[in-house]
Amino acid sequence: MKKIKKYLKKHLTKERYQHTLGVAYTAVAMAMRYNPDTDNSDFIKRAEIAGLLHDCAKCMDNDKKIKICEKNNIPCSDFEGSHPYLLHGKVGAYIAQKKFNIQDEDILQAITWHTTGRPEMSLLEKIIFIADYIEPSRNPIPELDFIRQLAFIDIDKAMEKILSNTLKFLEEKGNPMDKMTQITYDSYVSVNTTTYKGGNLA
Repeated sequence: MKKIKKYLKKHLTKERYQHTLGVAYTAVAMAMRYNPDTDNSDFIKRAEIAGLLHDCAKCMDNDKKIKICEKNNIPCSDFEGSHPYLLHGKVGAYIAQKKFNIQDEDILQAITWHTTGRPEMSLLEKIIFIADYIEPSRNPIPELDFIRQLAFIDIDKAMEKILSNTLKFLEEKGNPMDKMTQITYDSYVSVNTTTYKGGNLA
């Protein structure tokens, strides 16, 4: 962990580093809540590692992100090519593997998909995706406190709510959207048909 934190302090802005610590902290808390094997703390440690490394490429120059993808045959969609800031998840997974010898595929996938999500995410992937959204230093956004509670009650409902709010935000702002976010949301809607409203956890 010390080696990872030393790297992050060097390569991230102060604000991004604080965000990263918040994500790792939240991921650990969620892993404690959802640990599938309460006789083994390995899942909690893996969540912390994924949380620490999820944004390790966030502050990297966009041209460098593209070059890393090209050089290492990392798949890059046309949309990602024109919006290379979205590549920080894929490049981050590459750094985790090459720089820190992280071979755990679940951790690498959690880093890769923490921004857009993807259908059929693992428990660890969901935890990192949600922790990135609800960590303590996150600037206030609509229904944040509600989602923070929901995250520890029903992880799939929290996923759907975050995806729904993200799509709504992007649409209202007229910001470009990676189609994977919509695909991920649609995959949750097909399973969860109930509409969740802020302040009502029933």
